[in-house]
Amino acid sequence: MPERITEVTGFLAEVLGPRAPLTVIVDGGDHGAAAAFAARLAEAFPPSARAWTVDAVLGLSGPAGGRVDSALNVLEPAADRVIVYLRSGRRGNGDGERRAQVVIDHHDPQWPVIRHVHPRLADPERWYLTESRAFFGARAADWDTRFGDDMPAYAKAVETAVTRPGDLVLDVGCGTGRALPALAAAVGPAGRVLGFDVTPAMLAAAREAGRGECARLVLADARRLPLPDAVAGLVFAAGLVQHLPDPAAGLAELARVTRPGGRLMIFHPTGRVALAARHGRTLRPDEPLNENNLRPSLAAAGWELSRYEDADDHFLALAVRRPPC
Repeated sequence: MPERITEVTGFLAEVLGPRAPLTVIVDGGDHGAAAAFAARLAEAFPPSARAWTVDAVLGLSGPAGGRVDSALNVLEPAADRVIVYLRSGRRGNGDGERRAQVVIDHHDPQWPVIRHVHPRLADPERWYLTESRAFFGARAADWDTRFGDDMPAYAKAVETAVTRPGDLVLDVGCGTGRALPALAAAVGPAGRVLGFDVTPAMLAAAREAGRGECARLVLADARRLPLPDAVAGLVFAAGLVQHLPDPAAGLAELARVTRPGGRLMIFHPTGRVALAARHGRTLRPDEPLNENNLRPSLAAAGWELSRYEDADDHFLALAVRRPPC
């Protein structure tokens, strides 16, 4: 099994190679981590790639006086430059992460995971599934140990969604299934609950916790659900939308499988500000769960936003599926 960093740098070299001559700048994390990642990325290119420059750039002065700024706050975008940002949570991200063409989760330098690639560089089909499974699969075993006290918040969110007895309910991106017991109780014995997740290790953890007894667990991509149109009365999506490479397309797929009048509950047991702080960053106005962005995205996909709450201890957005025009 190759090293994870070899997989990541090999993919980036494959994607960026045809674009030479090009300068690649590795930014973020700390200086040692950025320098080490830059060196491994440079090694991934074949010796014949003489037109390449790969550098670690840190410590530039920007709007925050160089205290927590990314190099991207200083360097302007250019056609012959690609910036790879290492997200480590050790410092604020300033404007850096937003402007990077490639974002790597680098909290564990031994297990880097690609979290964003600009679609001009690579179609999400080339990296999303592999990297999503790498990110969540490494965290599945201790997920409930870290976040198990969120169960009451999930139960409250399910109650807010006003699930109807006898409904078909989908938990899309169910992870270890923390919402499944509450969803099953809400629909009763006449209803059905399906839990979908793209990461096998997450579904295995859900089964180990006994949550496969109250729902059918299905390995599936949220962007292409193996269901006919207009069958669900409720779609529950916790921590899903912001992880999709194309949130708008994801909302459209959730609308496709929901009957008119059905509901979508977008939920997280932590508010957006608190969640961003946990990951060492600040909120940006272009984020998909910002109400100013989410409301029109939902409308374009066939939903009508009826409730939006972004408190310290939870985030939820409840939307109703409009009848097709």
